[in-house]
Amino acid sequence: MDALVIKGPVQINGKVAVNGSKNSALPLLFASLIFDQEIHFENVPRLWDIETTLKLLNSMGVQSEWDREAGRISLVPWVLKKVAPYEWVSKMRAGILALGPLVAKYGEAYVSLPGGCAIGARPVNFHTESLKKMGAIVEVEHGYIKATAPKRLQGTEIEFPQVSVTGTENLLVVAALAEGTTVLKNAAREPEVTALGENLIKWGADIQGLGTNEITIKGKTKLTPPTDPIRIPPDRVETGTWIAAAAATKSDLTIENCDPSEMGSVLAAFREMGVQIDETPNSLRVRTNGPLKAIDLETAPYPGFPTDMQAQILTTLCIAEGESSIRETIFENRFMHVAELQRLGAKIKVRGNLAKITGGGPLRGAPIMATDLRASASLVIAALCAEGMTKISRIYHLDRGYQRLDEKLQRLGVEVTRISE
Repeated sequence: MDALVIKGPVQINGKVAVNGSKNSALPLLFASLIFDQEIHFENVPRLWDIETTLKLLNSMGVQSEWDREAGRISLVPWVLKKVAPYEWVSKMRAGILALGPLVAKYGEAYVSLPGGCAIGARPVNFHTESLKKMGAIVEVEHGYIKATAPKRLQGTEIEFPQVSVTGTENLLVVAALAEGTTVLKNAAREPEVTALGENLIKWGADIQGLGTNEITIKGKTKLTPPTDPIRIPPDRVETGTWIAAAAATKSDLTIENCDPSEMGSVLAAFREMGVQIDETPNSLRVRTNGPLKAIDLETAPYPGFPTDMQAQILTTLCIAEGESSIRETIFENRFMHVAELQRLGAKIKVRGNLAKITGGGPLRGAPIMATDLRASASLVIAALCAEGMTKISRIYHLDRGYQRLDEKLQRLGVEVTRISE
């Protein structure tokens, strides 16, 4: 198992390029299961979650080629086994995205209950109850979701009890091939959902309301496979992570190959802290003149402040002057990074879903451990600010969602070493 050793404090002045979005790539890779001919992808990030997805698809009979350096994947989505096994789904919660395409295309699926980061419950009942309402027979047995559709699924009205990104994504694919009209209420509005829907439209789907909380889909008997490569959009969470790192280290950093139009709540929060952010259509320049200010915020579904950026901005607030607060409203167990930050000297108190941060004090290097994907990024930011050496263990979490982050930091002048433990 690998660890990172980082010497701080250090600034990260210069330029850095953002890779393709993991959270867009995964649903698009799974959605390709509805086709019978070769599908091509470009701008795919080199991540463990992509590797896991391909291994899962390969176990079902799908053939794939991945040019990791060029960021290109080719898939021949011929499914021989309609089974998404525990071996791979347990490593990545997004494995639940195999459920919708398999049921929509083949009328059957046997999908393991998901695993992934231990940040709280992400119920699968949103997926299963919606499929039942459309006519599928769904059972949970021996740790697997077994779904069959003896005949074509029927469009209906589905209202999610709470916003679900993967639930919305699964139902978009199912409804695109169902008979009749499906209306998704309280649907997720995240850019990754919109990216999936826009590609479905390119393939012939009739979808209205993307980017709103009510999406209407008129089903088609089949969709037309794309002849051009499917391009994965830039990763807005990686973009936000670099903003947090630049702000915390008082750096002058230009972030390239990003989409600021998707970053409204994140940019607003950092600007409230006193960070200067200049925008172009595909880049950001981040600078800080003077001390950072304390702020209060809470996470919320898009377009609110993303839970996937909570850990990173919390670390930045450890550097700000005064007392800040963060209320986590999405996941009930997403403050596990706090104990590790406290080992570096951060002053944070957590009560339930509320964290109060007293900033301004120095951080000092120490051995710490990554607990989940976004927490690992927050610990890297803290290590950049801390005095001395910080060793971050279990960085396989980091590799799930950030392409060669250590190498990017090295190019920005950071003394960082990857070691085996």
